This record gives sequence, structure tokens and C-alpha cells, in this order.
Amino acid sequence: MDYQNGIFDRVENGDALLDGAKRAIDLIRQQGGTIGYVRVGFADGEAPSGTMGRRIGRDAALTMFHADSPGTQIHDDIAPQDGDIVVRKTRVGPFGTTDLHERLQANGIDTLILAGISTSGVVLSAVRDGHDRDYRLVVLSDLCADPEADVHAFLTERIFPRQADVITSEELAGLLG
Repeated sequence: MDYQNGIFDRVENGDALLDGAKRAIDLIRQQGGTIGYVRVGFADGEAPSGTMGRRIGRDAALTMFHADSPGTQIHDDIAPQDGDIVVRKTRVGPFGTTDLHERLQANGIDTLILAGISTSGVVLSAVRDGHDRDYRLVVLSDLCADPEADVHAFLTERIFPRQADVITSEELAGLLG
């Protein structure tokens, strides 16, 4: 989630995250899994208001986070392929402003393996909302990142295990096998 061009510079080791995500995606595809991409982007007239609008800034949302901006596109190294699920959201969470839940249900998907930037934003929102929607959740802790390392650690070690299995990408093969 939110593995889009303009976000990798917000965290340390963006290149390593991208390499790890590519390996995880390849492994899941080899096992017959479906890959889903969630990205944030605002089309004309969709700039957020309220608290989110004040935090991002309406002008920034319409330029930096515009749906057609190169910065909001999925990174080419992990580009979607035919059969992947791709949704564009206009809020932090992946479900509220997309048809992601309906598409997952239509494909019989009941388990989500989550990775993304940022741990305290999109990943936290996905864990909370996904749990409420009765998905089995797996968080790849080393393929999530947050601008604040201590927040990432607290969430992956203390909060996420209450609603998800938290593993590393190295443990993914064992889970899928």
C-alpha cells in the first residue's frame, strides 16, 4: 500500500523496501496469490477538506498528490500486472473511498498480506479496518516503514499483533508453503 513513487524519500532505506516488496510480490505470484495495490491520489474536485485537508494542504493535494502526478503512481519496479487489483483512494485507509473490499470479496480473498508506507498511516488503517471486516491479516514488518522508527516498532511489536500476524518477509515463504 502506498508504494508509490513520491513516498520513498520519506523513509530510510526506501530502495531496500522496494527490493523486498518486489521479492514478496514475486513469491506471492508464484504461489498463485493476487496482488493488490492501493495508492493515494486526488482527481480534480477531490481535494480533502477537514483535518486531512489542513494537514496536507489543499494546494499540495491538488498538485503533489494529484491522481495523474508521477509521484502518485505505483513504482515501476513493482508495477501492476494483468489480474492485479489496483485502487486509488482519497483518504488514509484503503477501504473507505474505494471498492477494494467488494473486489476482494468477489475474488474469494479472505487473507491480506500487508506492506506499505507509512506504518502509522495506511498500514495502521488497513489493519484496523481489515480486522473489522473479518480478514485474516499478515503484516510484513520489514516491508513497512514510518518516518519515525520508534512508532513503527511500537505498532509492529505491540499493537498489530492484537489483530494480525506480524512476520518478516523472510518468513513469508514458510507461511505460503
